[in-house]
Amino acid sequence: MTDTAKLLQFVRARRKSFLLVGGAGVVALAALAYSGTGRTQQQPPAQPPVPVRTVMAERRDVRHEIEAVGTVESLQEVVIRSQVDGVLTRLHFAEGDLVRRGQLLATIDDRPQRAAFEAAQAQLARDSAQLRAAELDLARYQSLVARNAISQQMVDQQRAQTEQLRATVRLDSANVETARVNLSYTRIVSPVSGRVGIRRVDAGNLVRTSDADGIVSVAQVNPISIVFPVPQVRLADLRASARDAQGAVVEARDRDGGGRLDTGRITAFDNAFDARTGTGRVRAQFANGAERLVPGAFVAVRMRTGVTPGAVVLPAVAVRPGVEGHFVYRVTNGAVQRVPVTLGYTNDEVAVVTRGIVPGNVIVRDGFSRLRDGAKVTVSGNGAAGTGQ
Repeated sequence: MTDTAKLLQFVRARRKSFLLVGGAGVVALAALAYSGTGRTQQQPPAQPPVPVRTVMAERRDVRHEIEAVGTVESLQEVVIRSQVDGVLTRLHFAEGDLVRRGQLLATIDDRPQRAAFEAAQAQLARDSAQLRAAELDLARYQSLVARNAISQQMVDQQRAQTEQLRATVRLDSANVETARVNLSYTRIVSPVSGRVGIRRVDAGNLVRTSDADGIVSVAQVNPISIVFPVPQVRLADLRASARDAQGAVVEARDRDGGGRLDTGRITAFDNAFDARTGTGRVRAQFANGAERLVPGAFVAVRMRTGVTPGAVVLPAVAVRPGVEGHFVYRVTNGAVQRVPVTLGYTNDEVAVVTRGIVPGNVIVRDGFSRLRDGAKVTVSGNGAAGTGQ
């Protein structure tokens, strides 16, 4: 064998050894990476328990209530305006007074109206005298024509004149009545019983019938009413409650402190719904003896529409909305279970659960952000521990 052939044989042997060693190294590295990945998937790091606050489902009677915000409205509110033009001579009230129906509030200079009234009376007296004379002449003409002393034409003319004077007297009587009414307008009286507001004109000013602001306003304050909207879905229950003498009570409360202002009863329902809000307007009437309800004020109202006896009750915040319906997280042996529930009556504070849980179940009420079905939890605060179902 030549030197060249020996050299080629040596090179081929070295290349084969290098390929075998390199391939074995790659296989070893791949095996090591696979074994490391398998250990990572089989042993994930443990998640810490989620801190939550819990509440225990209880059984008790639940009153059905509707809450809304209403506006206090006077049952009668009148702007006192002058019905004749003239100078306002005197105001007979103090601002804020409680006045009775028919009570004198203001007087207007009545000299022009009084003069017109006296002129109308004089005109009536004059035409009445002429009518009496014409009636006497007609009676004489009728007796003369019976003896053929005068023509029938003269009698007919006298009768026509008498009828004309009768019409004139009726017109004069209407003028007298008009003048009397205008004279009465110079004494302005309250058409309703209520409380007067702040005067809008002072004595000595010229007032006109076209004045939009008027002289003063009078608002009835006792009784008084509150008008409030009710959702369409709750209106049927409220109507049924209004027919019950014990269930139609409406409480008016202060919006700030929540203190009760007065109690009343529903008196009217509007004849149509508001299509924009899906609500119907309701009016409730209150005695308002202490006058704690002031027209124009916003107040909270609360109405009782019924009661669910022996209901399974949770705080409303413990019930979560979902795509398939409402659900709760029930705590059992340190873990949570997602439980679908069916609700009955609900409001902003409580929820009545008709199916899904029983009294004594421990339910999560706060700490939902990291919860999932089966997650471990730790109860913080004063919540129940949830050691069983």
